[in-house]
Amino acid sequence: MGVAERCSDEVAFRCLSLLENLLESLHPRDFAIRLWDGSGLAPEPGQPARFTLVIRKPSALRTMALAPDELALGEAYVCGDLDIEGDLGCAFALGDHLVRRRGSVGERFRRARQLLSLPREDRFHRLRRRAKIGGRLHSISRDRAAVGYHYDVSNEFYALWLDRRMVYSCGYFADPGEELDVAQERKLDTICRKLRLLPGDRLLDIGSGWGGLILHAAARYGAEAVGITLNRPQADLAGDRIREAGQGARCRVEVRDYRETDGFGVFDKLASVGMFEHVGISRLKEYFRRAFRLLRPGGVFLNQGIACHPSYPVLPGPSFSDHHIFPDGELVPVSTTLRIAEEEGFEVRDVESLREHYVLTLRHWRRRLEERAGEARRLVGEATYRTWRLYLAGAAHTFLVGKNNVYQTLLVKPEKGRAGLPLTREDWYRREPQAC
Repeated sequence: MGVAERCSDEVAFRCLSLLENLLESLHPRDFAIRLWDGSGLAPEPGQPARFTLVIRKPSALRTMALAPDELALGEAYVCGDLDIEGDLGCAFALGDHLVRRRGSVGERFRRARQLLSLPREDRFHRLRRRAKIGGRLHSISRDRAAVGYHYDVSNEFYALWLDRRMVYSCGYFADPGEELDVAQERKLDTICRKLRLLPGDRLLDIGSGWGGLILHAAARYGAEAVGITLNRPQADLAGDRIREAGQGARCRVEVRDYRETDGFGVFDKLASVGMFEHVGISRLKEYFRRAFRLLRPGGVFLNQGIACHPSYPVLPGPSFSDHHIFPDGELVPVSTTLRIAEEEGFEVRDVESLREHYVLTLRHWRRRLEERAGEARRLVGEATYRTWRLYLAGAAHTFLVGKNNVYQTLLVKPEKGRAGLPLTREDWYRREPQAC
């Protein structure tokens, strides 16, 4: 990779030299770089340019090279100091390289001498406000504020790029080319089949979002379904959809925390899909203890959540997601989840990884968001649009490389040692909804 012939000023020339040094150990370098003056770096010989990193201001190079971390790089992208031409998802390997390549103390000192002469800018006025949430970690009030930060960008914004049921969790694909609506309906049906829902079963959906699962369970399986969410706009829209579907006698959604369910009685089946990541490791025992109490003996609980891989190296520095997407979110290895569930009395009956399915889901979401970029910008502004575009691309990268996974775990509350389940999974696949 060599410095481009055209370089209009000394600052750009010094920046290109520094970039060559930063990237010397990154192979293959299958991307190009273009600076504010049009000069740049080409890919390695023989490598196609999968994307072009555009550095619009000298101050952006300070971010990339002085003390790079995920938060700083993400904010530089959101405010437009850095941009990606081509596939945004391909750029995350470069981001990981920059964050990990801190160098020795001497190298960082020499780099700082070069970079501190570059201008710096206050870009916070061009960002979506960072999450600032007070109170005790994972208290009900703080969890409600954290959920509000993520979802209060409006129901209309999410409706732009989710499927028609607005299911905000991993789909279940039979084929990589399958449409998102089909994959999400299959996921809802798979959950109902794994739970072996029967007409009249009482189902509680913990973290029910816009009501996709409880509507499916009521309409297709005849369940008596209750959903709980911490977000009022979600609950309001879910209620509207329930009334429009004529399912008001069978299902409802309430604004309620999982710790506020003492008067709910017991349920035949429980589900929690895409909410578990927000519980927090300090609350996992309480989470499973309350689920155990809510379930009748012999009842089944399907818990779907994202898990981190314990051997995958953690990037140093603050997380972009913690500050701009999911404040207070915590991921734990699936082994930790299963151990705590067992300690609270559950028996683990099935675990299924959906990692590749989440890559496909996130790519669908990002493509749909990009296709409706103009509408998204009008609804939430440029900074929020770029924040979500970056988040969806980055999340797909974490599943693609194996940093994160997502698991459907089927748990049973045994009744005097009896699980009450068939000997094989066969009935999941041949089972049809019974007449409602």
